[in-house]
Amino acid sequence: MDIIPYAEEHRIFRDAVRKFLDREVVPHIEEWEEAGIVPRSLWKKAGEQGLLCMWVPEEYGGMGADFLYSVIMTEETTKTNFSGLTASLHSDIIVPYLATFGTEEQKKKYLPGCVSGDIITAIAMTEPNAGSDLAAIRTTAAEDGDAIVLNGQKTFISNGINCDLLILAAKNTGVENPHKAVDLFLVEAGTPGFEKGKQIKKIGWRSQDTAELYFSDCRIPKANRLGAKGSGFFNLMVKLQQERLICAIGAQAAAEYMLDITIKYCKERTAFGRPISRFQHISFEIVEMATEVKLGRAFLDKLVMDHIEGKNIAVDVSMAKFWITDMAFRVADRCLQLHGGYGYCEEYPIARAWRDIRVTRIFAGSNEIMKTIAARFMGL
Repeated sequence: MDIIPYAEEHRIFRDAVRKFLDREVVPHIEEWEEAGIVPRSLWKKAGEQGLLCMWVPEEYGGMGADFLYSVIMTEETTKTNFSGLTASLHSDIIVPYLATFGTEEQKKKYLPGCVSGDIITAIAMTEPNAGSDLAAIRTTAAEDGDAIVLNGQKTFISNGINCDLLILAAKNTGVENPHKAVDLFLVEAGTPGFEKGKQIKKIGWRSQDTAELYFSDCRIPKANRLGAKGSGFFNLMVKLQQERLICAIGAQAAAEYMLDITIKYCKERTAFGRPISRFQHISFEIVEMATEVKLGRAFLDKLVMDHIEGKNIAVDVSMAKFWITDMAFRVADRCLQLHGGYGYCEEYPIARAWRDIRVTRIFAGSNEIMKTIAARFMGL
């Protein structure tokens, strides 16, 4: 029994997403992996097809669609085995901060461009010495008349090269409480004092532009504060539930994709005169993976429905994020093993899938942090 009640309009949307990806993304994957970045034109094309920020209200240029459209987009982009178009990061992790905490003026100014693909967003929390511990960030925001002066450095920022609009986490100077000191600010690309540093070369996600960002006496208007003063830390915590859910959705889709291509490979690959899928050890490996994948799907779909219903599932999402990403990595490693030497060759898709899935256990809060959160709520 399906847990998620997809309607006909959802199925139509899924088909449209698949056609778009087959036409505009799949033929260029190798080119963009080599280049280490996707062209801005792809974002524009996605926007023109209504594939960005589908949930944004119509008054700001969106479709006003439900969260299942975001689920579908995340699943289908993942199943192209390509991480360069981080549409879910933009649409479902970053832009919701603007829609929820932004002023009417901010929403009117930026949301239409986020929907159309004219504005690519990034969020900058992580620093060289502060990752999961957001209260330890050192980037500062000092008020100076009608302006705010930003100083500091960020790292591992996805969309860091392509971004037009950045949501920056920084500490207000003179506020002693580290949690009440954190605020969020909107910084436009090209603002004097805001510099995009080198693009970071990574093991996986090679076509996703990850960068270091620098702020040196970067002056922005006070009106660019996102949310009430002193609310930044709380606002970040509020939105982490959906961020971790999106991460789990992508990892689950990746596990399903890797299992599917491996089953196909094992049915076609022969040894000793028969398909290797007929060997008991290999068939048992596949069945064990399929069982874990089905368990992940059932857990995840229940959380998706709870999230749509507005339930607080922060603890369960933390559990799902660590368990599903760990499971997906186990599946990746076992699938690569079943491919034998071919699995270690770039021409086989399992190679990219294997290296790309690894980071899901780190971002959106490392899996160790997810277990710590769950343990605290369990009174451990």
